[in-house]
Amino acid sequence: MARALSNLLLKGITGSPAGCSNRMVSALFIQRGMRYSTTAPNDPDTHDDFKPLDKFQDTAISLKDVVEQDVKENPVMIYMKGVPELPQCGFSSLAVRVLKHYNVPLSARNILENAELKSAVKAFSHWPTFPQIFIKGEFIGGSDIVMNMHQSGELKEKLKDIAANQEKSA
Repeated sequence: MARALSNLLLKGITGSPAGCSNRMVSALFIQRGMRYSTTAPNDPDTHDDFKPLDKFQDTAISLKDVVEQDVKENPVMIYMKGVPELPQCGFSSLAVRVLKHYNVPLSARNILENAELKSAVKAFSHWPTFPQIFIKGEFIGGSDIVMNMHQSGELKEKLKDIAANQEKSA
Protein backbone atom coordinates (compact mmCIF):
# COMPACT_ATOMS: atom_id res chain seq x y z
CA MET A 1 0.00 0.00 0.00
CA ALA A 2 2.77 2.43 0.95
CA ARG A 3 4.70 1.61 -2.23
CA ALA A 4 1.60 2.16 -4.40
CA LEU A 5 0.90 5.47 -2.67
CA SER A 6 4.53 6.48 -3.06
CA ASN A 7 4.51 5.62 -6.78
CA LEU A 8 1.23 7.47 -7.30
CA LEU A 9 2.59 10.54 -5.51
CA LEU A 10 5.85 10.44 -7.49
CA LYS A 11 3.95 10.02 -10.77
CA GLY A 12 1.72 12.94 -9.83
CA ILE A 13 4.70 15.17 -9.07
CA THR A 14 6.67 14.33 -12.19
CA GLY A 15 3.80 13.78 -14.58
CA SER A 16 1.46 16.67 -13.91
CA PRO A 17 1.89 20.18 -15.31
CA ALA A 18 1.42 21.64 -11.83
CA GLY A 19 4.19 19.53 -10.31
CA CYS A 20 6.64 19.87 -13.15
CA SER A 21 6.55 23.52 -14.03
CA ASN A 22 8.85 25.13 -16.57
CA ARG A 23 8.68 28.44 -14.72
CA MET A 24 11.87 29.67 -13.09
CA VAL A 25 12.37 32.08 -10.24
CA SER A 26 14.61 35.13 -10.38
CA ALA A 27 16.92 35.77 -7.49
CA LEU A 28 20.28 36.99 -6.33
CA PHE A 29 21.09 35.61 -2.93
CA ILE A 30 24.01 34.82 -0.67
CA GLN A 31 23.98 31.63 1.32
CA ARG A 32 26.82 30.27 3.47
CA GLY A 33 29.37 32.57 1.81
CA MET A 34 28.27 31.64 -1.73
CA ARG A 35 26.65 34.15 -4.08
CA TYR A 36 24.08 32.84 -6.53
CA SER A 37 22.50 34.66 -9.40
CA THR A 38 19.54 33.39 -11.33
CA THR A 39 17.22 34.87 -13.90
CA ALA A 40 13.83 33.86 -15.22
CA PRO A 41 11.55 34.42 -18.17
CA ASN A 42 8.41 36.44 -17.56
CA ASP A 43 5.30 34.49 -16.65
CA PRO A 44 2.19 35.85 -18.43
CA ASP A 45 -0.02 34.80 -15.48
CA THR A 46 1.91 36.91 -12.98
CA HIS A 47 1.02 40.49 -12.10
CA ASP A 48 3.65 43.03 -13.22
CA ASP A 49 4.52 43.85 -9.60
CA PHE A 50 5.66 40.27 -9.05
CA LYS A 51 7.42 39.53 -12.34
CA PRO A 52 11.18 39.07 -12.15
CA LEU A 53 13.21 41.93 -13.50
CA ASP A 54 16.12 41.47 -15.88
CA LYS A 55 18.70 43.83 -14.42
CA PHE A 56 20.77 43.89 -17.59
CA GLN A 57 17.98 44.35 -20.12
CA ASP A 58 17.31 48.00 -19.29
CA THR A 59 20.90 49.05 -18.66
CA ALA A 60 23.88 49.78 -20.83
CA ILE A 61 25.83 46.94 -19.21
CA SER A 62 26.71 44.25 -21.73
CA LEU A 63 26.97 40.61 -20.78
CA LYS A 64 30.69 40.80 -21.56
CA ASP A 65 30.94 43.52 -18.88
CA VAL A 66 28.94 41.36 -16.47
CA VAL A 67 31.33 38.44 -16.96
CA GLU A 68 34.37 40.70 -16.56
CA GLN A 69 32.90 42.18 -13.38
CA ASP A 70 32.02 38.73 -11.98
CA VAL A 71 35.53 37.42 -12.58
CA LYS A 72 37.19 40.55 -11.19
CA GLU A 73 35.03 40.92 -8.05
CA ASN A 74 34.76 37.29 -6.97
CA PRO A 75 37.81 35.36 -5.79
CA VAL A 76 36.24 32.10 -6.94
CA MET A 77 33.68 32.32 -9.74
CA ILE A 78 32.02 29.36 -11.41
CA TYR A 79 29.76 29.45 -14.45
CA MET A 80 27.88 26.21 -14.27
CA LYS A 81 24.77 24.28 -15.17
CA GLY A 82 22.54 24.83 -12.16
CA VAL A 83 23.59 26.39 -8.87
CA PRO A 84 26.03 24.98 -6.29
CA GLU A 85 23.23 23.72 -4.06
CA LEU A 86 21.54 21.99 -7.03
CA PRO A 87 23.94 21.31 -9.92
CA GLN A 88 22.29 20.22 -13.17
CA CYS A 89 25.17 18.09 -14.50
CA GLY A 90 27.80 15.79 -13.09
CA PHE A 91 30.74 17.95 -14.17
CA SER A 92 29.29 21.01 -12.43
CA SER A 93 28.57 18.90 -9.35
CA LEU A 94 32.15 17.60 -9.27
CA ALA A 95 33.63 21.09 -9.60
CA VAL A 96 31.45 22.42 -6.76
CA ARG A 97 32.35 19.51 -4.46
CA VAL A 98 36.06 20.01 -5.06
CA LEU A 99 35.86 23.79 -4.47
CA LYS A 100 33.69 23.40 -1.34
CA HIS A 101 36.38 21.12 0.09
CA TYR A 102 38.58 24.23 0.52
CA ASN A 103 35.95 26.29 2.36
CA VAL A 104 36.31 29.32 0.08
CA PRO A 105 33.54 31.77 -0.85
CA LEU A 106 32.06 30.51 -4.09
CA SER A 107 30.14 32.76 -6.48
CA ALA A 108 28.15 31.18 -9.28
CA ARG A 109 25.91 31.88 -12.25
CA ASN A 110 23.58 29.37 -13.86
CA ILE A 111 24.31 29.43 -17.61
CA LEU A 112 21.23 27.31 -18.40
CA GLU A 113 18.97 30.27 -17.70
CA ASN A 114 20.49 32.65 -20.22
CA ALA A 115 21.84 31.51 -23.59
CA GLU A 116 23.44 34.92 -24.20
CA LEU A 117 25.32 34.72 -20.90
CA LYS A 118 26.53 31.26 -21.87
CA SER A 119 27.85 32.63 -25.17
CA ALA A 120 29.43 35.64 -23.45
CA VAL A 121 31.30 33.38 -21.01
CA LYS A 122 32.55 31.17 -23.86
CA ALA A 123 33.77 34.23 -25.74
CA PHE A 124 35.43 35.66 -22.64
CA SER A 125 37.36 32.50 -21.76
CA HIS A 126 37.79 31.06 -25.26
CA TRP A 127 36.68 27.73 -23.77
CA PRO A 128 33.71 25.78 -25.20
CA THR A 129 32.51 23.68 -22.26
CA PHE A 130 31.03 24.16 -18.79
CA PRO A 131 31.58 24.47 -15.91
CA GLN A 132 34.13 27.24 -16.16
CA ILE A 133 36.06 28.17 -13.04
CA PHE A 134 37.91 31.44 -12.46
CA ILE A 135 40.18 31.92 -9.44
CA LYS A 136 41.47 35.39 -8.58
CA GLY A 137 40.56 36.63 -12.06
CA GLU A 138 42.37 33.80 -13.86
CA PHE A 139 40.55 31.24 -15.98
CA ILE A 140 41.39 27.80 -14.60
CA GLY A 141 39.27 25.48 -16.73
CA GLY A 142 36.59 22.90 -16.10
CA SER A 143 35.97 20.17 -13.57
CA ASP A 144 38.65 17.85 -14.95
CA ILE A 145 41.35 20.50 -14.58
CA VAL A 146 40.17 21.49 -11.09
CA MET A 147 40.15 17.82 -10.08
CA ASN A 148 43.71 17.31 -11.39
CA MET A 149 44.87 20.44 -9.55
CA HIS A 150 43.19 19.16 -6.38
CA GLN A 151 44.90 15.78 -6.65
CA SER A 152 48.32 17.33 -7.28
CA GLY A 153 47.99 19.90 -4.46
CA GLU A 154 48.16 22.83 -6.89
CA LEU A 155 44.58 23.90 -6.13
CA LYS A 156 45.28 24.06 -2.39
CA GLU A 157 48.21 26.39 -3.09
CA LYS A 158 46.10 28.59 -5.38
CA LEU A 159 43.26 28.88 -2.86
CA LYS A 160 45.21 29.13 0.40
CA ASP A 161 45.12 32.95 0.68
CA ILE A 162 41.39 33.02 -0.18
CA ALA A 163 40.70 30.34 2.47
CA ALA A 164 42.85 32.24 5.00
CA ASN A 165 40.92 35.47 4.36
CA GLN A 166 37.65 33.55 4.75
CA GLU A 167 38.79 32.19 8.14
CA LYS A 168 39.85 35.66 9.35
CA SER A 169 36.47 37.19 8.46
CA ALA A 170 34.48 34.33 10.04
